Amino acid sequence: MSLDLTTTELSIAVAAGIVGAGYIGFILLPVASVYARLWEKFAAGFLTLFMLATLVGIGGALGLAIVWSYDRYA
Repeated sequence: MSLDLTTTELSIAVAAGIVGAGYIGFILLPVASVYARLWEKFAAGFLTLFMLATLVGIGGALGLAIVWSYDRYA
């Protein structure tokens, strides 16, 4: 069994790892350290998923805009 990963798949995996590490290090850990009760930490962690979805959505929209208009300016 061998993994035949293309460069694109490898790049997406590395980017997803960087996004995940940034989310944990810059958003989730600081939020979890503020609250004392477990349910507060869980609720704050759940609400940060909306921040993650927004940031990923903005990045995806910017990437799509670049790809969509690339042939006009290249």
